[in-house]
Amino acid sequence: MRVGEVYDERPSRRIFRDETLLVLGLSLGASGVSALISFIGSVTKPGGLKDQAATLNASAAPGRPWLDLAWQLFGIASALVPVALVAHLLVREGQSGLRTLGFDRSRPWWDLGRGAGVAAVIGSTGIAFYLLARGLGFNLTVVPEALPDVWWKYPVLIMSALQNAILEEVIVVGYLLRRLGQLGWTPGTALVASAVLRGSYHLYQGIGGFIGNMVMGVVFVLLYRRWGRVGPLVAAHSLLDIGAFVGYALLAGKVSWLPTA
Repeated sequence: MRVGEVYDERPSRRIFRDETLLVLGLSLGASGVSALISFIGSVTKPGGLKDQAATLNASAAPGRPWLDLAWQLFGIASALVPVALVAHLLVREGQSGLRTLGFDRSRPWWDLGRGAGVAAVIGSTGIAFYLLARGLGFNLTVVPEALPDVWWKYPVLIMSALQNAILEEVIVVGYLLRRLGQLGWTPGTALVASAVLRGSYHLYQGIGGFIGNMVMGVVFVLLYRRWGRVGPLVAAHSLLDIGAFVGYALLAGKVSWLPTA
């Protein structure tokens, strides 16, 4: 290629395949493997699953609140690096970054409104399913937060919820479906792959966590294909996790129906 020429060759399917595997290997694919190992450890441990606990937001430096805060913020920021990588790869592809996936500020109230509706439906059914699965012995007791009672507790829980939502919906729905389509996967096969991946990295919670999140994954893929935007899914997921994290912090030990470790 001579100086001044523009390299405009579309990436090959092999490049798209390798890129997708690398992105997943750096993010939720690795989380799926970790969750599987954790699940194997739980089912081979003496006692039932419901007698064991899966803690989501735990203290990183007990008794040292400022160091703990630093670790919490570092964890949230570093978890979003794969999202920045996806944005970069989309730009390299000739697209407009995350806007290509419908994750931008062009329709904030539209995204929030639809996300709130989805969260209301999934949140109520999700709690019921979790309690049923735990009662039947298919799920660990999920402890959404175990942070110290300090001033930054609730802001960190909210930021953690936002990080989860952005990471999962951008990669597992928007990015993965785009790349699988470019690799020639059928819409049905891509839907199954996205849903199974979502379920896999929740397997540390037990069979109930796997099935419940896989069903949620199917619903989110169908909504994404209908709306063409990741934004409402990020809003819905954020509201679900904020409700779970903050709700648990406020209600744990105060209501009889909420299991605690």
